[in-house]
Amino acid sequence: MAFSIALIVFSLLLMLLVLMHKGKGGGLSDMFGGGMQSSVGGSSVAERNLDRITLIIGLLWFACIVVLGLLMKTNS
Repeated sequence: MAFSIALIVFSLLLMLLVLMHKGKGGGLSDMFGGGMQSSVGGSSVAERNLDRITLIIGLLWFACIVVLGLLMKTNS
């Protein structure tokens, strides 16, 4: 039950984080400082941090799916 709730929470967080990424025409990350480009790296600190957080949440989401699959397999 706890992994099902965690999967729902991680799914919602992942949707929100993906929507915050800047696309071709800009995104919601511009509201949080993502619109200011640095001349060195080509992307701002906020965009890099958003990438890292999205990756971590994505990995946790995937881990929840794997654990739920294993639990379903053992309960059958």
